[in-house]
Amino acid sequence: MADGIKIEIFKQKNADELTRDFANPESKLETGSAAAMTAALAASLLERAAGLTQKGQPEHERVTYIARNAEILRGYMVHLIDEDVKCRAPLRRAMKEGGEREIEAARQPAAAIAAEVINMMGQALELMKELCALCPKDALHYLGEAAELAMAAVRSARLYIVDLSDKCSDDTYRFVVRRENEITLNACKECADEILAAVEAVI
Repeated sequence: MADGIKIEIFKQKNADELTRDFANPESKLETGSAAAMTAALAASLLERAAGLTQKGQPEHERVTYIARNAEILRGYMVHLIDEDVKCRAPLRRAMKEGGEREIEAARQPAAAIAAEVINMMGQALELMKELCALCPKDALHYLGEAAELAMAAVRSARLYIVDLSDKCSDDTYRFVVRRENEITLNACKECADEILAAVEAVI
């Protein structure tokens, strides 16, 4: 409590509390936070698969690299749950007190964390794809599950970004946002499809 203002830290809440906040229309949480939480789960399963791979190949430099980066990525995605709330604060304020100019200026920053989730999950999918060739067969399913969760995070974040940009009055900005995210989604899907094909071949 600072100056009579309650500061909520959402990442410290348990699963029941957090999902209740997501369900509440009055909550400060938005899709970016949900996408970050989903992305954290994807990174967790990647880290698990890497850990199981390390047991058989403890000195393998790339496996160690993937395991370390998956751990960092998981923590970063958890951190972004609250960062999404912060990045949308100017938009919330502009919609209450500002004019159209202030609202327009706040739209792009409000999508920053959702965009970061997409970017990081694209990188995570590349790590998953690399690990497929090294992962033992009995742990490979974790990479398929991680890829599915990563794609869920990417798809939901993209929808939020496109919807937010669709409210902008600038036609060029709306087109560019939609097209850029479409290209990124297709690239992520192509990578995920390769991972899932590798998993399906052995289960």
